[in-house]
Amino acid sequence: MSVPNEEPLLAVEREVGVLFRRGRARVAELSRRVHPQLEGMAYSLLGHIEQAGPVRVTDVGVHFAVGKATISRQIRALEELGLLAREADPLDRRSALVSLTEDGRRRFLAAREARMARVRELMDSWSEEDVVRFAELLHRFNDVVGDAAVSAV
Repeated sequence: MSVPNEEPLLAVEREVGVLFRRGRARVAELSRRVHPQLEGMAYSLLGHIEQAGPVRVTDVGVHFAVGKATISRQIRALEELGLLAREADPLDRRSALVSLTEDGRRRFLAAREARMARVRELMDSWSEEDVVRFAELLHRFNDVVGDAAVSAV
């Protein structure tokens, strides 16, 4: 689809920028809610690991598009705080699987519930149809962004 008028595309670019800036700040805040020593993307890492179940450290790095050294350092910090546990991968003893500890799961779920309460509050005036459509459009946009990132490599 070609948009002859650039203004809608500029509006999308502006709004996505606002969303990303606010999102980074919110994720850092949620990370600190999980544990006061956390910052940055720790909440997102915990969320991915919680959803994926025991997952290989290398797969976490691939999911977040970060190198082995970066993801290993972040995983190690979460382990040291008692939020993650590491075990040998039974299918490949050279690899490690990580999963949330009970404390890590409890803390993550409490932070997620606080976040979801805020999302419910913010979207309370939206119809269910609007929320569904918004989720579909965000998913579609993220797919396009993900495809563009892969093809740029």
